[in-house]
Amino acid sequence: MDADFLIVGGGIAGVSAAARLSELGSVLLVEAEDHLAHHASGRSAAMYEPNYGAKPVVELSMASGDFFRAGEGLLSPRGLLFLAKHGETEAFRHDAEAMELAEIPLDRALAMVPVLNMDVLAHAAHADHGWDIDTDLLLQGFAREARARGARILTSARVSAIARDGAGWRVDTAAGSFTAGTLVNAAGAWVDVIARMAGVGPLGFQPMRRSMARIPAPGGHDVSRWPMMHGVGETWYAKPDAGALIVSPAEEDPMDPHDAWADDMVLAEGLARYEEIVTEPVTRMISNWAGLRTFSPDRSLVIGRDPRDPSFVWIGGQGGYGFQSSPAASRLAADLVAGRPSELPAATVAALSPARFL
Repeated sequence: MDADFLIVGGGIAGVSAAARLSELGSVLLVEAEDHLAHHASGRSAAMYEPNYGAKPVVELSMASGDFFRAGEGLLSPRGLLFLAKHGETEAFRHDAEAMELAEIPLDRALAMVPVLNMDVLAHAAHADHGWDIDTDLLLQGFAREARARGARILTSARVSAIARDGAGWRVDTAAGSFTAGTLVNAAGAWVDVIARMAGVGPLGFQPMRRSMARIPAPGGHDVSRWPMMHGVGETWYAKPDAGALIVSPAEEDPMDPHDAWADDMVLAEGLARYEEIVTEPVTRMISNWAGLRTFSPDRSLVIGRDPRDPSFVWIGGQGGYGFQSSPAASRLAADLVAGRPSELPAATVAALSPARFL
């Protein structure tokens, strides 16, 4: 065997799993693209918002908190600001409660973001529990940890075939053929594709496109200390980034797995929703892009051995939560592979298991 564990996928799920599984045996990770984190992981809004997502996702994110706080430079303060227009009161109350935000006076919101349009703004809520994640530092830290234990990470190694090889697996890639005892499926939007190639039934993952635009700082303001802003119902969001502002229509359009790009009309509609609540129009885009956020049928991650074939391990369905849940998600994957108890509640482990769909 070339490795005890062969991981397909070089996004945050695969790389963090490589770090954890390298504690248990030899690891080989194969990534189709010529660098790690090419797809969804490289196009993330890069926030740690532990209250964001379904209950099992929130529990994973909360369990990742100590890791983030202990890592020098992994997190930096950002904060969250939810904004509602007249007529959006009910939706605003729902979002504020779900995300544990406190309603604040409108003049305080204006002090935070001086381009808010007070003629249309009806409600604002704020919380400090939102931090920027240095995603490259996190990803490279996991990669260094894996390599330090002897793990091999191969890029430009697109998988072309998967077959049983005695007691393990043979995986044919553009970088060669490799064998391993356990196959770990961390292929992001391609997670069901890899399962089919391996002869393991898919679980019904759905990639969803999300588009982003980078625009100049509104009105020439210094946006570095602005919070991340959300429209109610997640109809748009905006976040400071490298002296500019990234704005997303926050769409979830079902897509087949592919190298995604932004839809011009969807992007224009999202920018218009953002413009409704600010005084500075969007006059140009610096750049735009899109990523595929892949969800399981119940929108929680899927982590664990496949009950039909325990040598096939799922780490999929990160949705928009991959970076912020990765410390606890990768630890859970290693615990399950090793057959040792998880620090997470048993109900959470069951809610993340692939067995729930079988």
